[in-house]
Formats: sequence, structure tokens, C-alpha cells
Amino acid sequence: MDISQYLPVLLFILVGVAVGIVPQILGYILGPNNPNQAKNSPYECGFEAFEDARMKFDVRYYLVAILFILFDLEIAFLFPWAAALKEVGVVGFWAVIVFLGILVVGFIYEWKKGALDWE
Repeated sequence: MDISQYLPVLLFILVGVAVGIVPQILGYILGPNNPNQAKNSPYECGFEAFEDARMKFDVRYYLVAILFILFDLEIAFLFPWAAALKEVGVVGFWAVIVFLGILVVGFIYEWKKGALDWE
């Protein structure tokens, strides 16, 4: 193994770090810095906070978030399957049909239980 084979990887890392850090440094150096009392005051939705930051959220918020992540990740599994559809053949096709069937059953169950309703 020659060290020159790793030069593209090193350049890729350096360019990635530069793209992430250089704009921040330029913004800090060249950006205006004129703080005042209004800019430094805490705010939430345009008015002073009236409750504790550690207040409890409704469990439906977490349920909807988890359902979104769950269905989003399951849809992401379909892209590699669709790209390799010819290679997986009939067995792979029916395996994904069963997978999608389970998804549909889970989605109908969540719908009937009212987990997708936001009041």
C-alpha cells in the first residue's frame, strides 16, 4: 500500500472541514457585532417565557415523531430494493411485498387507534 492512495481521501476530508469551518470563521470575523438588550434577552415565540423549560410534552408529540421516523426509515429501505429489483428476483419481490403488507397493517392499526390524530 502506497501512501499516495490516501491523498484523495485526505483532500476530501480537508475540503469538507474547510467548507464547514471557513464560513463560520468568516461570519464571526466579518459579521456585525452590535449587541443590545433586546438581542440578548431570552425569547420564545416572540414573548417572554412563562413556564419552566423542563415542562412535560404531550405523549402524542413523541408518538407522532416516532411514527414519522419509523415510516421514513422503512421507506428508505425501498430505494436499494428498487435499484436491485432485477437482481433479487421473484423471491426478493415477494419478500418486499410481505414487508409492505406488514407496514400497511401497522399503519391501519395506528390510524384506527387514533395515533395520527392531532387535536
